[in-house]
Amino acid sequence: MYQRSILLNLPKAQSIDIEFENVIYTVQVSFRGPTKQILQGVSGCFKSGELTAIMGPSGAGKSSLLNILTGLQRKRVDGKVSYVTGKVQQSWSDYKKQACYIQQDDQLYPLFTVNEIMTMSADLKLGQSLNSKGKQMVIDDILDSLDLSKCKETRCDRISGGQRKRLSIALELVDNPPVVFLDEPTTGLDSLASMQCVSVLKNLARGGRTVVCTIHQPSAAIYDMFDHVYMLADGLCMFQGAAVNTVSYLSRLGLNCPKYHNPADYVIEVISYEYGDFKNQLTVAASDSSWRFVAPPKLDKFTAEEERRINNDGKTTVLITSPSEIIRLRVLVKRCCIQLYRDWTTTHLKLLLHFLVGILLGLKFTDCGSDGSKTFSNVGFLIITTVYLCYTSMMPAVLKFPSELLVLRKEHFNNWYKLRTYYLAFIMTNMPVQAFFATVYSAVSYYLSSQPLEWFRFLMFTSSAILTTIIAEAMGLLLGTTLNPVNGTFLGAITVCTMLIFAGFLVLYTHMSHFWYMVSFLSYLRYSMEAMVSALYGYGREKMTCPDIYCHYRAPQTLIDELGMNGEGFWFDVTVLGVNTFLLQLIAYYTLRRKISSF
Repeated sequence: MYQRSILLNLPKAQSIDIEFENVIYTVQVSFRGPTKQILQGVSGCFKSGELTAIMGPSGAGKSSLLNILTGLQRKRVDGKVSYVTGKVQQSWSDYKKQACYIQQDDQLYPLFTVNEIMTMSADLKLGQSLNSKGKQMVIDDILDSLDLSKCKETRCDRISGGQRKRLSIALELVDNPPVVFLDEPTTGLDSLASMQCVSVLKNLARGGRTVVCTIHQPSAAIYDMFDHVYMLADGLCMFQGAAVNTVSYLSRLGLNCPKYHNPADYVIEVISYEYGDFKNQLTVAASDSSWRFVAPPKLDKFTAEEERRINNDGKTTVLITSPSEIIRLRVLVKRCCIQLYRDWTTTHLKLLLHFLVGILLGLKFTDCGSDGSKTFSNVGFLIITTVYLCYTSMMPAVLKFPSELLVLRKEHFNNWYKLRTYYLAFIMTNMPVQAFFATVYSAVSYYLSSQPLEWFRFLMFTSSAILTTIIAEAMGLLLGTTLNPVNGTFLGAITVCTMLIFAGFLVLYTHMSHFWYMVSFLSYLRYSMEAMVSALYGYGREKMTCPDIYCHYRAPQTLIDELGMNGEGFWFDVTVLGVNTFLLQLIAYYTLRRKISSF
């Protein structure tokens, strides 16, 4: 069904064999509890040009072995893992740049089309090795070979499960990696889609790549497609060899597979001890390397025209050089901008709500900014503004990275970009958007509540609102990268409430004890409130109108003294807010990096 593709613009994949010896992996059952061995000294070799399947019952250690070979799991691991090209052993850092790991869950950005996400992968991996036309040729070549051309302009959230699996593979084939790992690639697919997926992997292996996947219980037709099978049970190797040799292997041990029984099902039943305990015999027999091959794997034979085009004095071969992080930053910034534009819940809806809430509060606090009898109510408008901006910025930020963590981890591990590049792109695109939202809210509410119509005061007020929005988002990012979404949301709400107590309105600073007054300096809402009060009432503002006989807070300085704030401390407050924003975002980056490395 699939046409063989040769990727004329890219060099042939380098052959890498993976050898491992006496690999032991232990985990801690509970906190300070006993340890348990998941892998108990397994050894083997996965060769280039072969499609290898790691099989076994649930809990056998399949995913653990795959994670160790990919390098995703490096803690609590003993033994030796080697990556060999020819007779030369590669270092871990060199090998990591050439391997890709496609995990069980198909993690794709739903708002992009198949062609768009493939183009982004090409830009992040190929850089300037090819021009845009050359990259599109590579993309079309890969999509055609994986039967994805018909859904090229379809969004990723609207393609079928089998297409999602093949697209996950296609994204990693852009730079022609020599080693491809896959965890349960047929999970959730019907029999036809599973057959198509394994057929794709078979063709990839025939091109000289090392393709290793875990699979639970394949059909007989799929099982026969594997060049090499590595069978695990209880953390031990029970069989390693060609799939077609499985029945003969079991027969030597006196275990005869029924004629019309699926060999894959039968061997799983055997190693699950349904026919008795043959554990010792199987582990001893599994060390026999004679079961490995029936015949050398058949590699693709190119036509004379294809050979001419590939070997035409090197004119059609392009040396792939990894793009610089600056180029990747530009690509990620563009991706983030498109994502923000298309995600109406985080942009369009939020913009509309800021506009409507600005109107609501502006009308609710009509004339509070200019009427001396409503001055204290105007301070209530300021505290509501800070709390509203905090909640609407913090809560989405708490969910931001947890919702994208699997995609981020996959792309970072597969060398699409460095984490700091992604984080910087996110900050560069998100901060202007948050600033725009805060400006829309401020402009509407400021005018309708009759605040002083002086440009410098409006700019000071808006700057305070923007910094409040950004620091709240930074706090949300920190919570989202430290806690799970439920706990992060709960703690975020508690944090805002706690800081609100020390903002200087619910309890005036002049009414606080010295201890709690000093504690209030830890609340960023204190600086937000003080900056807004300074913007509206400080810096020589004249007395306000008074419709009554007496207005106690007609003179702005009277209000400032009553609140216990500094009416001339705007620049200090915004500096503190800026420093806190930088520190929180920096800490959030390191907690995100730690979470990705330990996830």
